[in-house]
Parts: sequence; C-alpha cells; structure tokens
Amino acid sequence: MAAKKRKVVVIISSLAIILTILASIIFVRVHDYFQNPVFKPVLADPSIIKASNGYFYAYGTEDKWDDNKGLKYIPIVRSKNMVDWKYIGDAFAKESRPTWKDGGLWAPDVSYFKSKYYMYYALSVWGDSSPGIGVAVSDSPEGPFTDHGKLFTSNEIGVENSIDPMLFVDKGIPYLFWGSFHGIYGVELSKDRLTIKGKPFQIAGNDFEAPYIYKHNSYYYLFDSNGSCCEGSKSTYNVEVGRSKSLKGPYKDKAGNELLYSRGTIILLGRENSKFVGPGHNAVIKDGNGTDWMVYHAYEKEKPWMKSGAPRRVLMIDPIIWKNGWPSINNMEPGEEKQRVPKVN
Repeated sequence: MAAKKRKVVVIISSLAIILTILASIIFVRVHDYFQNPVFKPVLADPSIIKASNGYFYAYGTEDKWDDNKGLKYIPIVRSKNMVDWKYIGDAFAKESRPTWKDGGLWAPDVSYFKSKYYMYYALSVWGDSSPGIGVAVSDSPEGPFTDHGKLFTSNEIGVENSIDPMLFVDKGIPYLFWGSFHGIYGVELSKDRLTIKGKPFQIAGNDFEAPYIYKHNSYYYLFDSNGSCCEGSKSTYNVEVGRSKSLKGPYKDKAGNELLYSRGTIILLGRENSKFVGPGHNAVIKDGNGTDWMVYHAYEKEKPWMKSGAPRRVLMIDPIIWKNGWPSINNMEPGEEKQRVPKVN
C-alpha cells in the first residue's frame, strides 16, 4: 500500500513538473510577441533612451490622465523590452516645473552626456505668439530634472512656433533641431549643451513639425510629421522622410526633391480602414539585434479622447525596414497584428 502511495506521489510530482515546463514554454512563446499599442492611456510626442541600467525610458508631453491625479509634468515610463511599460513618475514635481513663461511642457527630448541626462522641452500654449524651448538636467533617467531655464523663445530666435526640440551630436558637436509648420531649423549648442551658439540654419520647409534626425550608414535621415496632430479620429498626422549626406542638408525625398521646397517621402500614415489614425512625432532606437524601431504616438479610433477632453495618443512601436538606402514601415501604416518583441541584450 505504501508503495502504491509513493508511486502516486511520484506521478503527481512528475505531472506538476511537466505542467510547469509547458506553462513556461507557453509564456515564453506568448511573450515573444506583442501587439500595439504598447502603452496607454497616453504618451504623446514620445522620446526614448536606453540607460546604463539596462532599462528603456520613454518621455511624453504633459497630460492629464483619466486617473483623477491631476497633470503629469512630463510622464516617464520604463521597460526592459520596449513592450511592457510601467509609469514610474514625472520629470518635474508641480512645485519645481519650469516657470520662465506660461505654458504646458511639450515634446521632451532626452539624451545622455557626461553622466547626466539632458531634457530639451517646449513651453507653450495653443496659439502661443512666442513659445520657447528650455533645458533641464538630471543625474538619473527617472528624474527629478532640475530646470536650467530657457534656451530661447520664438521671438528671440526669429523662428515662429519654436517647439518640438531634438538633440543631435555630429562629430562631437551638439546641435538642437526644432520647428512646427514654420520651417525646421537647427542651431549649434555650447559644449555644455546649456546655451545656443551661432545662428540658426533651416533644413526643411513649412510642411513639417517634430523633426527627428537619425544617421544610418552614410546618410542623415530627417523624419518629420505632417498634417493635424490633435483632432482625435479626424487627425491626419503622418511621418515623412528625406535624407542628406550632410547634417545641414540639403535633405531630399526619394524622388530627389528638396524638403525645403516640397514634401518628404511618406512612410507612415493612418488609413481609412485602420484601427489607428494620426501616427506621428516619432523617435528611432536600435535594439540588441541591430533592428531599428520607430517609436511614435497614434490614436485608437474606438477611443480617441480622454475624459478630460485631451487627445488620447497611445504609445506605438514598429520595426523600420531598410531597402536601397531608404526606411519604410510595413504597409506604411501602424502595425495591428502580433509582432516579434524587439531583441534586447
């Protein structure tokens, strides 16, 4: 009788082990795939960085979420794999947010330099006659960030609607790029990246905003957004691209037209029968397998607004396909089906 009991226990134990192994296999297989969006309710105008601790961090425009907890002063989310994101706090506390002019904190861009994290942000309201761009610094990608004040306002720099900043370092020289439907401009920054140096130069015309420059092989690629960003399911935002052998241009589309005088080559847009609409304001990051990923926001058509009345722009990612020296997104539209999770080290 005792032997039979021992046999039953062994069988049950063996079954438990088998079930555990099967569950692990199923979990791994399921976790090998993801489906957009990768974070919601909202993370508009995202930038992304991978920190030395192995985590990816994404930062978004100031927003009021539907959680009855007030404004998020540049929300920060964290992930190990660019797919499973967790909100961990804000870049600023209400008491320490930038106050050098009235406005909301828009479109942060974060970069790493000399053991610190630099955040360039726009300070503006809708219809602002002179929005501006400032810079804040933190010892940690998770903040808090200490504001170092404004770099410039639109009136001071001579460029209307100066929002949507992006830092790019070329041959050791830091440049800030920005602009919104009044030309895309760049300007050299000081070595400490806290002030501007020299005069601004223009690289694209009035059709664009939210510039993002990415170097791939021997070309500089200028990703821009075009169309309306903030009309919910009626938004017409899309991403266009041009390339140049020089950081300062001229940037040309696939047909050879200069972006100073024409539109770029469209690579991402929301189609009429798509689940998502208004994709744009992108960043680009490389995974551990060498695949470039476009990180951007879009609207889910079924729920384009938050209860507060603010646009509900969810976080999205899709792999970039490079062919003959040009980037593209599959079917030129936000990915709806299951996709392989990015490779991470």
